Amino acid sequence: MKSLARRIRALPPSCGPVRLVAVDGPAGSGKTTYAGRLGAALGCQVIHSDDFPVHWDDGPGAWFRLLDEQVLQPLRHGRPAGFRRYDWVGERYAEHVAVPAGPVLVVEGVGTARRSAAGLLAFTVWVEAPDAVRLRRVLDRDGPELEPRWRKWFAAERAWFAADRTRERADLVVET
Repeated sequence: MKSLARRIRALPPSCGPVRLVAVDGPAGSGKTTYAGRLGAALGCQVIHSDDFPVHWDDGPGAWFRLLDEQVLQPLRHGRPAGFRRYDWVGERYAEHVAVPAGPVLVVEGVGTARRSAAGLLAFTVWVEAPDAVRLRRVLDRDGPELEPRWRKWFAAERAWFAADRTRERADLVVET
């Protein structure tokens, strides 16, 4: 991870003064864990798609607008950014999270490496795992009663990633 961190730090800024790194891939693939390790190696902040409200019926792409408006566009223009973190347990917005225009920022979640944001990204990581492993992980985390919703979400992700061709643009593919 240290050599990857050095490689990323050596890249030119991509989003204003920031080297923006996206960790993308389907649900349950291990993105959050990988992004946390990468963020620690880089000594930088990590923003998760789970910091924003993602509604089951909206599909994988809808949440990104908030990240773009509140974080990416201000950084792109060299300004500090910030957002209100969504509290999933309380079902409401929580504290404000400041996002300074630092040298590196990692964004993690389904759709972070989308084609429409490619021009802002310095580096993209695609994280994947077999479907059965991913399903087990999300059900262990969220509870077996959500299996029908997760199966529908997996189908929506497959369609999203096929149309966006996200994996094909990745600088690094990680299997977990």
